[in-house]
Amino acid sequence: MLFGKKDRLVGLDIGSRTIKAAEISDGKKGQALEKFGMIDIAPGLIEDGAIKDPESVADSIRQLFKTYNIKEHNVAVSIGGYSVIVKKINVQTMSEDKLQETIQFEAEQYIPFDISDVNLDFQILGENENNPNQMNVLLVAAKKEMVNDYINLTQMAGLNPCIIDVDAFALQNIYEFNYAPKEGENIALIDIGSSKTSLNILKGTSSVFMRDVSLGCGQINQKIASLTDCSIEEAEQIKFGGNTDKITPGDLTDIISSVVSDWCTEIRRALDFFYSTYPDDQIKNIILSGGGGNIKEFRQLLSVETSALVNTINPFEVLFIDDNRFDVEFLERIAPQASISMGLATRKVDDK
Repeated sequence: MLFGKKDRLVGLDIGSRTIKAAEISDGKKGQALEKFGMIDIAPGLIEDGAIKDPESVADSIRQLFKTYNIKEHNVAVSIGGYSVIVKKINVQTMSEDKLQETIQFEAEQYIPFDISDVNLDFQILGENENNPNQMNVLLVAAKKEMVNDYINLTQMAGLNPCIIDVDAFALQNIYEFNYAPKEGENIALIDIGSSKTSLNILKGTSSVFMRDVSLGCGQINQKIASLTDCSIEEAEQIKFGGNTDKITPGDLTDIISSVVSDWCTEIRRALDFFYSTYPDDQIKNIILSGGGGNIKEFRQLLSVETSALVNTINPFEVLFIDDNRFDVEFLERIAPQASISMGLATRKVDDK
């Protein structure tokens, strides 16, 4: 059984404004959504992935598990941002054991941090296309301080952190879980969160390019707060159609247009960099996730700017969902935001 009770994990996505938890089970009707819940946290508790107030965040996680009656304590969490480097490198062909011995030396050439300050991991992708004596390796380096902070946070919340993943890999997992990637097809997975945007370009099932940029939905809230002299929480309500007496529809539209235009410029810049490395590989499909995936104007503008088909991911696509237990309309509405937690929930306790 893929999701037997013993090796099941709760996918815990600890965002800077919302924490999401998801659990997948295996039953008579196939793989099913077992649990899903989310809870907002105050601005400033987590900034650029750094946990500023662990006690408050841990308290919110405990509250989330209690509210949604999540009993499982084994969790998978993910990290991203500038404390994580993911790079495709070429090394001399060798066994996995041999590479394990030399990976620190190989990594030093590519990692802008002191090598003693990072946790390293790698995955051998296969023979290099241009040199049969070399192989392609996906190198992942994460600052030990950040990894330890997330381990300590989940333990403080009374949970058992089994896997520390990377945001972009969690997105890739949930994409592959729900959709069948075609051999050699280029797909760009773009997650627009509150303060960070992650880009992961896949060729089939291999990740060939990743980038994180400090842009996100929080920019819209900040501009609304600045214009209306209100709190970030009030700005969030205004963004979703509340307190409309504080701002005209025209001003709100202008703010959203300005911010999503900046997002498109940054994404276009990242794609141009990808094209400079892979000039023959055109991206015809972009899959959006995160809160930004729900913004219609962004989807339309990005499609025009990139000459690509832009769709929003549904991380629940292939799962059985019991409509007696879940509000299906709510799940449809928040589907893009659930992607990372759902990707983490596809992992198992003994995964590498």
